[in-house]
Amino acid sequence: MEFETLLAEISTAFINLPTDRIHAEIQNVQNLVCELLDIDRSSLWQVPEGEAKKLLLTHIDQPQEIPIPPEPRNAWELFPWTSQKVLGGETLKLSKLTDLPEEAERDRESYRVYGTKSCVVVPLSVGSGKPMGALTFAVTREERGWSQTMVRRFQLVAQIFTNALLREKADEKLRKSYAEITHLKDRLQLESDYLQSEIQSVGSYGEILGQSKGIREVLAKVEQVARTDAAVLVTGETGTGKELVARAIHHASNRQGRPMVSINCASLPPGLVESELFGRERGAYTGALTRQIGRFEVADGSTLFLDEIGELSRELQAKLLRVLEEGQFERLGSPKTHRVDVRLIVATHHDLSEEVHKGTFREDLYYRINVFPIEVPPLRERIEDVPLLVWAFVNEFSESMGKRIGTIPKKTMAALLDYPWPGNIRELRNVIEHGVILSPGDVLNVQLPRTKSVKRSHSLTRREMERQHILGVLEGTGWRIKGPNGAAEKLGLKPSTLYSSMNRLGIPTRQEKDGIST
Repeated sequence: MEFETLLAEISTAFINLPTDRIHAEIQNVQNLVCELLDIDRSSLWQVPEGEAKKLLLTHIDQPQEIPIPPEPRNAWELFPWTSQKVLGGETLKLSKLTDLPEEAERDRESYRVYGTKSCVVVPLSVGSGKPMGALTFAVTREERGWSQTMVRRFQLVAQIFTNALLREKADEKLRKSYAEITHLKDRLQLESDYLQSEIQSVGSYGEILGQSKGIREVLAKVEQVARTDAAVLVTGETGTGKELVARAIHHASNRQGRPMVSINCASLPPGLVESELFGRERGAYTGALTRQIGRFEVADGSTLFLDEIGELSRELQAKLLRVLEEGQFERLGSPKTHRVDVRLIVATHHDLSEEVHKGTFREDLYYRINVFPIEVPPLRERIEDVPLLVWAFVNEFSESMGKRIGTIPKKTMAALLDYPWPGNIRELRNVIEHGVILSPGDVLNVQLPRTKSVKRSHSLTRREMERQHILGVLEGTGWRIKGPNGAAEKLGLKPSTLYSSMNRLGIPTRQEKDGIST
């Protein structure tokens, strides 16, 4: 009755035992059973998830002088015949090694190496399914016969172990499922937040508008690169619409099914940019009261847009380079590595090549992100797009404010065309919004910002000043536009941009000036 009492006690103990203590308790029970039944060794072997041809040793109780199988302790390699039989559902009784058949010679040799003279091997059965492992009881001092009663006792112990291990596996799956649900919930919430900001942003800017040569060139490059996974570097002055270019690339890409994730590296304190990019664990730093996944995780399978990348610290530049090269990173406060598949688009108004020269931007990162550069021209170089943009903004704000503005005086449009727009499209939009608010009727009334004072004749408009300046440079270069010391180089413009400005301002080329047909 002593064994039955022990069996009842361990069965009750396992029922209420926390799953994180199951392994230690199995080891303890093995020791108790071996002492009570005068057994020298008990070992438990388990089949890893999804690896049918492995049976690994996970628990063992035996005297220290008896050798333990070396790593990796795989029963399929040490005891192939025994493994096949037991994982087929059979219980094996070996009173002596000569009971083994000829085909079990590898098993017989392993039993001798580890001092086994007699043993019983019981499958860890799971209903009618395949066993999840095996439990062995062995004697090393002598050969021993095994009664049916003794074998039945071993099977009962194996059943208790099986139930405990199944509960542990179920609990582990539940924990993983809960963690995955929590992760997906966090990710969906962040995606929802980003989608709201995306909607607001798209509502504010609308689509890319323009018919100028500069915008057509930008859109042609967008079409070329969109369906690749190449990193894109979008450059241009503040307010030119660099993020719109990034959106256009994303929406034309194979990743368009998920929202593009954005972060402005200049809008956050340097200490928070890292946690925003890579996420953090609770307690990672003072004030980190909750766990937060970062933008890279949210953008997994999608596009991440980093605006003003030139504002990143050198330390963060190194971490960003690692993600780009290896596709992996760690959250703040966690050693766990996360892998992501993210397409990167970055933007800056800085000259990054100059920043590399100064030592403020990593050269290796610069070459990694500058795979496909796209330069967005400033509004002053695409002045012919101003009327189209003005009407788009007028219609947008008229609708949102409940007004019906249908007329823009020629004088107003001329003033808009004549203004230099240092703030580019963003400034134009703000001016039009202000104008719609001020306009009481259906005629647009705008107030242009005051530009910094410039020494010039009061009789000359900005357009006339620009024309005179270009004419002066052309005269100084002998009307040569391209090449070293040409007018385009002296003005800091592309030749195509200079030709466009000359056409707008009514300045002829040298051929036209000399009466030669082009």
